[in-house]
Amino acid sequence: MITIPYLTAVSTYFSYGLLFAFGQLRDYSRRIFDWWSTNNLQGYAPICLAHEDFYIRRLYHRIQDCFGRPISSAPDAWVDVVERYSNDNNKTLKRTTKSRRCLNLGSYNYLGFGSFDEYCTPRVIESLKKFSPSTCSSRVDAGTTTVHAELEECVAKYVGKPAAIVTGMGFATNSAIIPVLIGKGGLIISDSLNHTSIVNGARGSGATIRVFQHNTPAHLERVLKEQIAEGQPRTHRPWKKIMVVVEGIYSMEGEICQLPEIVAICKKYKAYVYLDEAHSIGAIGKTGRGVCELLGVDTADVDIMMGTFTKSFGSCGGYIAGSKDLIQYLKYHCPAHLYATSISTPSAQQIISAIKVILGEDGSNRGAQKLARIRENSNFFRAELQKMGFEVLGDNDSPVMPIMLYNPAKIPAFSRECLRENVAVVVVGFPATPLLLARARICISASHSREDLIKALQVISKAGDLTGIKYFPAAPKKQEQEKNSIKLD
Repeated sequence: MITIPYLTAVSTYFSYGLLFAFGQLRDYSRRIFDWWSTNNLQGYAPICLAHEDFYIRRLYHRIQDCFGRPISSAPDAWVDVVERYSNDNNKTLKRTTKSRRCLNLGSYNYLGFGSFDEYCTPRVIESLKKFSPSTCSSRVDAGTTTVHAELEECVAKYVGKPAAIVTGMGFATNSAIIPVLIGKGGLIISDSLNHTSIVNGARGSGATIRVFQHNTPAHLERVLKEQIAEGQPRTHRPWKKIMVVVEGIYSMEGEICQLPEIVAICKKYKAYVYLDEAHSIGAIGKTGRGVCELLGVDTADVDIMMGTFTKSFGSCGGYIAGSKDLIQYLKYHCPAHLYATSISTPSAQQIISAIKVILGEDGSNRGAQKLARIRENSNFFRAELQKMGFEVLGDNDSPVMPIMLYNPAKIPAFSRECLRENVAVVVVGFPATPLLLARARICISASHSREDLIKALQVISKAGDLTGIKYFPAAPKKQEQEKNSIKLD
């Protein structure tokens, strides 16, 4: 868990308090000046009440230029960021015809498949000519092509499961499938920092939800013991089903799940394991097969394996892999399969081609090189950031590395300073993170060269000095260490 320095916490609370106070004062002044204005609602209630969009109006709009920046190129190592301007203090932003060439540290393009690829792109274009951009139908009607069938077989084989089902949207894979797997009378035990798609799916299921401390197997076991002993609320009957939901890599923390310990506990208490590998599949492990391969966990011990194609594979959609009975059940009951338009055929072909490159089935070793490069780049960048004195979350081998900012004023300051130096970063604040834990989330790619990373480190170091986010003392440089050793001699 993150331990916030005392003075940092006090200054952050004070900053939010100041913003809240001035926001309330401006709202009060607005009500006075608008008292005599004409009401155009014509009897309707306001669709957005003042207190409901207070955060958007008084806090978010001040720094809106740091979010949702449009790009005009493929999300490669370098990206064209469209310049914008505002004439009303960031309430609305207008695009210009100019763009800025920036080093891309924000996209999930972990293996570099998000741009042109010599093997994938020609096959995607060929499938586009043959099948068109959309199937214009759900999977159970006329939306299943030979490419979809091949994709499901390819994914099942790749992740090490008997069968798989694919959907057209990664977020909907969790939010639409969890309610099909468990319902009233069931128990979901979820990591406290699970993605909002998991949270929405759990809430929509009707099952009882309990939370355990982030990535803490000991607390998970304690929660399981208590809930099994108590049983269902009011009736105290045994739970119909218990499902533990965790992520392979936590997208806002960059931490790798302690999967071996969690699987052992779930086996002990006969609970199902639901593993979300959105950020880990394709990005970690010797052959890119995710956290199970990295940590030596048998995929047979993970009951439901979920993942998305939007990160490492440069496409869209998601999948669920499991037993043949489970996948057949989902094909009969899952709304994302029954009612939603199927994943576009060119997108499906992109995934198949990317997996073949990763596994070396394209006749080259580019896949192995990409996996080695993403690991080297991630560990190099993380180590250098820590040496500079930044507070960096996450584990080695993870391509996601959050830099803690804390104070709300440092969110736009850091983002704008990096953009000024042609480095595009993603900054994240409340409500995506807890109020005190604002951060910049760096995503490393195999397409980044060592020169790219060194440039990014120089810019981030400069921005860190200007914004005061180097919360730890920097490690002494090699030259200084050598001088000190000479003096001692």
